[in-house]
Amino acid sequence: MAVALEAAYEIHPQAALRPEPFGALVYHYGTRRLVFLRKPEIVAVVQELATHDTVADTLTSCGIATNRWPTFLTALSGLAESEIIRER
Repeated sequence: MAVALEAAYEIHPQAALRPEPFGALVYHYGTRRLVFLRKPEIVAVVQELATHDTVADTLTSCGIATNRWPTFLTALSGLAESEIIRER
């Protein structure tokens, strides 16, 4: 599942994000999957997804340089496949 820049996403209602010094832990209560987010920037993006109209708007708001967007799209796609985030 590829996340598109023009799509709108949010944290899945059954997922809980807990910030940690290394980034964050995300636990999905439905799938019982635990995911480690190891970069503070991806944590910020995931936390902000629901407050913006598109993924591109979220990346811009979080100050992510456009040349890094493909890396973030890959990470977000993995989170979507794990049902940590979902399309709104």
